Amino acid sequence: MPDPRVFIIRHGETEWSLNGRHTGTSDIPLTENGEKRVRATGKALVGDDRLIVPSNLAHIYVSPRTRAQRTLELLDLGCRDRYPWHGHPAQSGKEPTSTLDVRTNASIEITESVREWDYGDYEGIKSSEVRSLRKQRGLNEDWDIWRDGCEGGESPEDVTKRLDELIHELREKYHKGRFGKDGKPNDVLIVAHGHILRAFAARWIGKKLEDNPSLILEAGGVGTLSYEHHSIDEPAILLGGAFVVDAIEKEEEEKEEATKQYP
Repeated sequence: MPDPRVFIIRHGETEWSLNGRHTGTSDIPLTENGEKRVRATGKALVGDDRLIVPSNLAHIYVSPRTRAQRTLELLDLGCRDRYPWHGHPAQSGKEPTSTLDVRTNASIEITESVREWDYGDYEGIKSSEVRSLRKQRGLNEDWDIWRDGCEGGESPEDVTKRLDELIHELREKYHKGRFGKDGKPNDVLIVAHGHILRAFAARWIGKKLEDNPSLILEAGGVGTLSYEHHSIDEPAILLGGAFVVDAIEKEEEEKEEATKQYP
């Protein structure tokens, strides 16, 4: 089993993400195309021989916004836990994912810690409109959210504080002492939003948000964070990793055995 990892997954495409409107507290649903792309991501990246191995997941954090929650459903991780936002399987009004194929015992937690950056006065408008608004108010026009934050919303310091608290909790609960512990789930998955997840990745490695992390995470995109040298004191961004081969070898062995039995 590799060192503990954190998978950060941005919710799928929405109408506002398509046209560049800042979407924080507004609850905008996924587009039809957004749902299709998230399903495709799940099929491509989730499985015993894929990037995200459900049985290795210890915990799942998800934003309070329904676009993030729907994204988690569509990934079809095979969660034993019922989704917390479902009082009843039919309550969502959406097509349910399979609950018969249980592949993970990871607990699911809705938390404000991974809600999107609070855009305040800039909610629902584009960056160009933010700059115009700031000009009218006598503020600098070269607005940079990482440096300037949002009027009536959160500053970089606000976001740093809540993410640092979450990172500390995550490491203490799910990663500390779990390096090299074969058979014990130690991965964490977070389903949330563009700015907050890029900020999370920056703070994971101790980078100041004010310096602009220069990271991109597309709608429906997946990023991976882990550690260097098997040390919790050396957090790192995992740029790429090898696929798990155990499941492939097992499948080949089963095919070979079947061939022997039924030549």
